[in-house]
This record gives sequence, C-alpha cells and structure tokens, in this order.
Amino acid sequence: MSTQITRFASPFTEEHEMFRKSVRRFVEQELNPHCDEWEAAGSWPAHEVLKKMGALGFLGLNYGEDVGGANADIWFTVVLMEELGRCHCAGVPMGIMVHTDMCTPALARYGSDALKQRFLVPALKGEMVGCIAVTEPGAGSDVAGIITRAEADGDDYVINGAKLYITNGTQADWVCLLARTTAGRGYKGMSLIMVPTQTAGFSVSKKLDKLGNRSSDTALLTFENVRVPQAYRIGAEGMGFYMQMEQFQVERLVGALSATTGMELMVRETMRYCSERETFGQPLIHNQWIQFKLVELLTEIEALRHLNYHCAALMEAEAAVEEITRIASMCKLKAGRLVREVGDVCLQFYGGMGYMSETRVSRYYRDARLLSIGGGADEVMMGIIAKLEGMMPSRKRKEDA
Repeated sequence: MSTQITRFASPFTEEHEMFRKSVRRFVEQELNPHCDEWEAAGSWPAHEVLKKMGALGFLGLNYGEDVGGANADIWFTVVLMEELGRCHCAGVPMGIMVHTDMCTPALARYGSDALKQRFLVPALKGEMVGCIAVTEPGAGSDVAGIITRAEADGDDYVINGAKLYITNGTQADWVCLLARTTAGRGYKGMSLIMVPTQTAGFSVSKKLDKLGNRSSDTALLTFENVRVPQAYRIGAEGMGFYMQMEQFQVERLVGALSATTGMELMVRETMRYCSERETFGQPLIHNQWIQFKLVELLTEIEALRHLNYHCAALMEAEAAVEEITRIASMCKLKAGRLVREVGDVCLQFYGGMGYMSETRVSRYYRDARLLSIGGGADEVMMGIIAKLEGMMPSRKRKEDA
C-alpha cells in the first residue's frame, strides 16, 4: 500500500523570492553599514532611505497602481517585513514600517482621490515621510481615552492637543492624526485627519530619549489651533476609531513578521558564538542545557512564523474582521513575549561580553523590550483575545449607553 506525502505549499513564488533577494541586498548594503552611526545619532535619515526604497518599488506594495503602488499580494509585504528584520538595529525597520504599513492603510482605503494624490502618492515615492499619531500623554493603549480635539470652524478643523511617542515624529511631512471631532468620550466621535507638519500651530515639542530603538526618532507633538480643511479628513466623520483599529491589525502583523526574522538571526548568532567560545576546556555549545534552550527557542520561532503566515492568509482572503483581529493579536502577543525571552537567553549565553554595548546582542536586548508595549501592550492583546473568545461579560461602556 503506497503512502502519498502531502508537501507544505509555500505561499512564496519565484517572483516573491526574487523580491526577497532585492530587499536583502538593500538591507545589507544601504542599512546595516550605517546602523551604528544612526544609533549614535538617535535618528535615521528617513527621507534619504525612503527615497531609495521608493525608487526600487519597495513602498506601497499592496496599494493600487493609480497611487503609485504595486498592486501586489500580501506576501510581498510579508517578504519585505521579514527581510527588514535582518537589519542590525530595530529602530530603522520600525521607522520604515510606520511609513509603509501603519500611517497609510486608512488613507489608501478610505481617503478621497484628492487626499491620496496630496499625501499618499508622494509618500510612496519616498518624497514625503509620514507618521501616525494616536497615543497621548493621558491615553496610550486605551485609545478611547484620547482628548485631542478637532473642532469644526466653517470648512476647516481647528485642532488642539498633544500626541506622545510618535515614531518619525521629528522628520514627518504629514501626520495621520486620530482626534475627537464630536464632544464626549469613548469610541464614538473620532476621526482620522491628515495634518501637514508645516501647518501653523504644529510643533515638535520634544525629541524623546529611549532605552532602545535609538535610531528611530520619537517625539512629543503639540497642536495649538492648527487649522486644516475638513477635506483632509479620511472617510466619514466619526469613523476614525474603526479605521484605526483596522490599521492596528496590519501594524501588529508587520511588527511580528520583522521580529520573527530578527529572533532567528539572534539565536543563530548565539549558536555561532557558543561554538567559538570555550569554557572549562570545551566550547559552550557542548553544554546540553544551552543546546536544548536554543533548540526550544528555534521551535517557538518557527511556530510563530507560521502563525504569522496564517494571519497574512486571512488578510489576503479578506476573512471576517473578528478572526483577523484575533489572530493578529495572537501574533503580536506571542512575538512580544518571545522576543524578550530570546534577548534575555542569548545575552545570558554571551555572558559578560553580552553586557557590553559593542555587541549586537546588547542592542538587541534593549530593542526587544518595546514590542510588548508599543502598538498595544501584551495585556491589551490578551484582553482582545479573551473578548473574542467569549470570556468577557457582555457590557456597554457608560458613555455609550
């Protein structure tokens, strides 16, 4: 009796793999040689890097050709994010991901043609740098708590408030801003509004100093009577929260994709170091505990990789929003937890050398800590998953009652 073996059908075609080689070459030639310099400077040259990426067709992969995108399937984005994970620092990929997949999805899907021509087209050419502004000094993971206001005045909005921890904030040419356009609190009455940073009343109040991801500029932004046309609103008024939730799912997946590649590279670098480093007359890698722990990490990383692919497939198939949200939250949760473990274990196996700033594992350890906080903390991801699994009691917020 013969047994037929069903092989795993890879989502990646020859075209995807050719694209992978191009992105990997870009990372190795245009990013990695400069990581130390950009880390020391506390910023990356966003306009210069994105201009090069735009010329190579790396920006707007899933957006329509009418705005300068490639109209490609989601697996090209998967490839881009996985290869960005090979960068020798996490800050630069984060800045790129904010531009490509965090501040532009709602604009591309719901923005008017005029709005897309004004902001999206130059962004996909790398001629403009974008950022997304949601978090505030008093509202982080609790998006419903934001208080920045955009009040209608004739055909304009007048915006007042502040946004905190904004990636690309010191360099951005425009901000995709989540603000309240109607009075009240809670999820209702928010809108996404495009705000050029040259507008009077906009300012970068402070460039923030961070533990890790130091090559990524992060800022406190202030809006004082900033006036923009109501035509700069994305989609219908009051729908901003729901559009932002859609953007969050993309953000969480691309972060997990990049982190997964970075994890594997860090583990394999640690394997090489432990093979070369001798203690008590033999290489460290001969210690069975080290072998088993590194193998365990590789297994967890491989499992996460395929959870990421499952999420990408759901997005490509335009599956139910609840299912995409559930799986994207799982990807983000698992990546945030696992990247911290990888950083801790690998630094431990490097020993004293790992604690030195000159080693990549030291930078990796510092950079890794952000993933469990940014883009929705671990606890928020668990709350979302618990709700979608039916564990949360049915209730309505007082302000929505």
